[in-house]
Amino acid sequence: MSKEDVIEVDGVVIEVLPGTNFKVKLNNGGHIITAYLCGKMRQRTIKVSVGDSVKVEMSPYDLNRGRISYRNRN
Repeated sequence: MSKEDVIEVDGVVIEVLPGTNFKVKLNNGGHIITAYLCGKMRQRTIKVSVGDSVKVEMSPYDLNRGRISYRNRN
């Protein structure tokens, strides 16, 4: 899978799960997915909590899981 195949959507974190997993509610349609932190966010120890606005990358093959790639500064 290349970078062109990735679907990028915006969402809001609604629940924090163990193991740096999160429940994210997507802005388009309100679909809820399970997402994890990308490697750079783990390296830089960027904290994500409930209510944060995030950018999620999803594979077109599994629309129930995603990777949090960016936390907005709001």
